[in-house]
Formats: sequence, C-alpha cells, structure tokens
Amino acid sequence: MESRKLKVLILTALIAAICVIGSFIKVPGFLATSALDSAPAFISVAFLPPVYSGLAGALGHLATSMLSGFPLGSFHFIIAAEMFIIVYLFNVLHRKSYNIIKWIFLIVSNGIGSALPFYFLISPAFFFSAVPSLLIATIINAVVAIIVLPAITRVFKREEVCNE
Repeated sequence: MESRKLKVLILTALIAAICVIGSFIKVPGFLATSALDSAPAFISVAFLPPVYSGLAGALGHLATSMLSGFPLGSFHFIIAAEMFIIVYLFNVLHRKSYNIIKWIFLIVSNGIGSALPFYFLISPAFFFSAVPSLLIATIINAVVAIIVLPAITRVFKREEVCNE
C-alpha cells in the first residue's frame, strides 16, 4: 500500500476513534444519542478527503448510538448515512472555500434536516421533539470545530499531509 493512502487510512481510523471518545460526552435533551461525536469529523475536513471524513462521521454516530443502546433501532443506520453525506458535503464546501456557507449548511442540514425523515418514519411529534436537542448538539459540535479547524488547517497545510 502506498504511503499516502496508508496515512489517510490511519488518520481516518484516528478520527473515528476520537469520534467514539466524543460520543461519551452527551448533550442533554430529548435524544439520548446527542453527543460531541461529530466535531472530530467536522475538523477532519482540514486533512482528509471527503469520503474519509464522511466515513469518520458515520462511524462516530454509530458509536454514539451503540453507547446509548440503539434507542432508535435500525434507524441509526439511516442517521449514519445522513452523517456521511453531511460531513462529505461539508468537506467539499470547505475545500472550495465556501467559509460561511459551509457552516450554515452544516447547522441546518445536521441540526434540522437530518431529523426530517423521521417526521414521516416515526411521527411529526418525534421530529419536533428531536430538533431542539439535535440543533443544540450540532451548534456545540460546530463551535468546537470553528475553534479548532483554523489551527489544524495551518498545521496540515504546513506538513502537506493527505491534501489532494
């Protein structure tokens, strides 16, 4: 395996592991799976390609749901797929230097949009109950990423690790 690809895989595994650690830090609210599991995936856009950042975000959610006892059952696989797509697109926006749009996209898509399928799959009451805690958890994860991302970006630009 070539050196660059190995670095990307190792960094992806490390970010996924940090997402697992973040999943232990719960955000109180209606959803038992709201936690600080997304921030590492959001930060990984500084040095991982979009697919790998998305994968780390999906694995982070699955870890959080496992630690919470899978309260939504198999629906957590839908949420993991949503996390993959959201983090993937956030990474693409970051790479294209859409600095304000990427944060708006992240907060709206993760804080509100990710709950939208459950309006139809579970109930409107579930959706309206889930959005406040999901939005708060998303904002907290985004604030952590906003604080850390500039420093991480500078470090990885200097080191030229995993940049496409």
